[in-house]
Amino acid sequence: MQKMQILFPDPLMGKLRAVAAEEDRPVSELIRRAVEKFLEMKPAKMRPARELPTFRGGKILVSAENLKDAIYDDESL
Repeated sequence: MQKMQILFPDPLMGKLRAVAAEEDRPVSELIRRAVEKFLEMKPAKMRPARELPTFRGGKILVSAENLKDAIYDDESL
């Protein structure tokens, strides 16, 4: 555990001490439990979606309709 100093207004500290005495628990335990409850209520942050790498091959040189003809007409293949 780590030690931390927290400042509370007198009226709030008085209420905390009264509840701690009523429940026969230390004030620090009440504060830990309250913070745990608070953090449970907060939604977990979603990780930002990673941007996938993309590749741009340049402009289209042959239309889809002429692609088959272009492949078979190319003698370098």
